This record gives sequence, structure tokens and C-alpha cells, in this order.
Amino acid sequence: MSRSVAVLVGSLRAQSINRITAKALARVAEGSLTFDFVEIGDLPLYNEDLWQDGAGPAPVERMKAQVAAADAVLLVSPEYNRAVPGVLCNALDWGSRPPGKSVWSHKPAACVGASQGAIGTAAGQVHLKARMVTLGMIAMGHPEFYLRFEPEKYAPDGSVQDESLRKFLTGYMDAFARHIERLG
Repeated sequence: MSRSVAVLVGSLRAQSINRITAKALARVAEGSLTFDFVEIGDLPLYNEDLWQDGAGPAPVERMKAQVAAADAVLLVSPEYNRAVPGVLCNALDWGSRPPGKSVWSHKPAACVGASQGAIGTAAGQVHLKARMVTLGMIAMGHPEFYLRFEPEKYAPDGSVQDESLRKFLTGYMDAFARHIERLG
């Protein structure tokens, strides 16, 4: 049985390496996980004054509905200044409100990231995992995912053409699918 995963990418660039990585993960997970990419670039900056009768702005309500409908959450994020990009933090804040109506609570979740640097997004993921736990997500601790993005390992269509990378991505997605099943 395929489980649905709400995927939030912490970069707004259409050709971001983290969006490419997220799409590659979706390809290797076909059959066991179904990815629903959640748009977060249209969310206004969090402002308590924007709540009207318990409802947020339309983009917030759409995002919250997508996450609520999913079996799990995958956060795919670059690292900006050794931390999580503001656009992703903003989405996490909107999803946690109003108090008592968080869409993150009790969701199986994982975070991954890619960068051109040697340590991937290790420092940013430390911050992100702490935030995930604070928000009540059930974060997968192992295996960890720190990827140095190497464009030559991808075909022009974004598919993975390097066998060792495909094996790494597949292994991670298999572990995430097991994490979701254990908690589902």
C-alpha cells in the first residue's frame, strides 16, 4: 500500500538542487510512497493578525489541508547560514497554528538536504530536527541524509544516472517507508 508524503522544499528556485533532490527521491520511492509537493512560496509572512475566525489566508489553508491529508512529511531543505531557510520556518509556523490545531503533531517525518559543500546540510538539519521534535513530528533519526550535490550524477530530465547515488536514495526512502509503516 502506497503512503502519501507531503513534501516541503525549503528553496523557492525552480531549479534548486534541493528540488532536484526531492524529485529524485520521489522517483526512487514510486510504488511505496506517493509524493505531494506542497507550495510554500505563496504563504504570507506569519502574522497572528491574519487569522480570521480561526482560518488563515487561503494559501495557508491549502498548505495545512495538504499536510493534514498526508500520512507523513518530508522536509527537503538547503542550509542558509548553518540554519533553516526562512521560507521553510514560515511554513512550519503557519502549520503549527492556531494553538491546538497543528498539522505537524504526530506525523511521521524526515528531513534531508543537499548542498555543493562537503558536509551537505548537516548543520541546518540539526536545527530542523530540533524544530520538528518541538512541533510534535515523529522524526526519523536514522539513517541520516547529508548529500553533496554533484550534477553529473543526474540525467537532463532530473533522473538519477549514477548507480551509487540511486542506491543511497533508494535505501533512504525504503527506511522512511518503514518508519511511516511502523507509526501508521
